[in-house]
Amino acid sequence: MTLATFIDTMNTWGQNKVPFLFMVDFEMEQPIIKKLDEIDSSTLLYDINGFSNTSAASRKVSGRIDISPISFEIYKKKFDLVYDRLAYGDSFLTNLTVKTPITLYSSLEDLFYQSRARYKIWMKDELLVFSPETFIQVKGKKIFSYPMKGTIDASYPNAHEVILSNRKEEAEHTTIVDLIRNDLSQVAMHVNVNRFRYIEEIKTSNKNLLQVSSEIVGDLPDDYRSTLGDILVKLLPAGSISGAPKTKTVEIIQQAEQEKRGYYTGVVGYFDGEDLDCGVMIRFIEKKNGTFFYRSGGGITTQSIAEAEYQETIDKVYVPVD
Repeated sequence: MTLATFIDTMNTWGQNKVPFLFMVDFEMEQPIIKKLDEIDSSTLLYDINGFSNTSAASRKVSGRIDISPISFEIYKKKFDLVYDRLAYGDSFLTNLTVKTPITLYSSLEDLFYQSRARYKIWMKDELLVFSPETFIQVKGKKIFSYPMKGTIDASYPNAHEVILSNRKEEAEHTTIVDLIRNDLSQVAMHVNVNRFRYIEEIKTSNKNLLQVSSEIVGDLPDDYRSTLGDILVKLLPAGSISGAPKTKTVEIIQQAEQEKRGYYTGVVGYFDGEDLDCGVMIRFIEKKNGTFFYRSGGGITTQSIAEAEYQETIDKVYVPVD
């Protein structure tokens, strides 16, 4: 499906209040939109804030994964390319991601049922997402976004205070909040930051993490449902997983990562006929040529230290299972 067809379909179904599920990849080359009653649960499962096509009981499976991180030397080459472009002034913040080969002890489908996250999607023999990050929600005529920037191991001494007082993390978060606020202003009126840098805890199979988020809200026009596709695409890619300024930063990402992200860091969501809810596809496992990869990353600024950023990409390789 072309992006233009995707937009037109979402606009039409939104106007007619037809419930649907959608996915858009980072490059916006492979958008998917399906009516909810046409989804085959044997090949695609979703659970979006409890809105799901499965009612099966949770399966007791192993959340264990073994990882084989890329070497620091390989990561450093990517980091240095990004850092040089930051120093030159081409970007203020760039989200750099990598692929980590992993070994699983459960199937992707079993992990879908066992993992806990706001946004879960399973595509047979392709991918599994268990993302904590909301991209946008539309409720009534209000549009909300919840950019997430800043992660720390919850067991770290005084972790709450440490993450909130870290100047690099604060600058990174502020940049993304400003970017998202400006993005929403393209499609909404009276855009405001309701909550700034609040903490949420995420439980995983081997540790708990603290994540820092903010809440931004704006007012949509009366006829917004007839332009749902246009609204969504104007906001893509998500600022939290690209950077600022967005267009130039995406160029830097492509140079540093040297491959397409595909559905990783794209968005997935649903429209129930009235409201829309979608998340950023982070916390992502994909299967390529028989090998499983976990994709993770973090925001790079001129204050970043390569060793710390490398460690953050490793810390984010987890399955959110108790």
